[in-house]
Amino acid sequence: MGIKSFQGARRQQNTTDDTSLTVSDYMTRDLITFTPDQTIESVMQALINNRISGGPVVNEESELIGIISESDCIKQISESRYYNMPMQDMTIEKYITKDVDTIDGNMNIFDAASLFAKSPRRRFPIVENSKLVGQISQKDVLKAAMKLKGQTWK
Repeated sequence: MGIKSFQGARRQQNTTDDTSLTVSDYMTRDLITFTPDQTIESVMQALINNRISGGPVVNEESELIGIISESDCIKQISESRYYNMPMQDMTIEKYITKDVDTIDGNMNIFDAASLFAKSPRRRFPIVENSKLVGQISQKDVLKAAMKLKGQTWK
């Protein structure tokens, strides 16, 4: 006589096909962007007013050329004070981070979460056909997780 296993009635679980959970489903498309010729003061004011910690820098063709962050602005403030140089006319061009990691909008949201876990980055821009089309942030991934709460993650 073999061992028998009995499992009672199971609650039907919502299941989701992971392939449909892409970065483009959760990324922000309406971005606050900056241009390299903007003054550091205008960028700092935009960061404060919009309660963001940074944003993409694009050229006139909407091509991504870098990222500007609060940390980049802090460096500018520090140098300005050290060298006793007023900031009001200084542009962000030399302070932007130009080595920017981007990700594919078709990437699975869980793979994006894994990238965030391995990276100090707080946001990844999404580029299609050389144009900036969106950005996924750590907060966007958290929102996706909350939306999926209670579903089976495989």
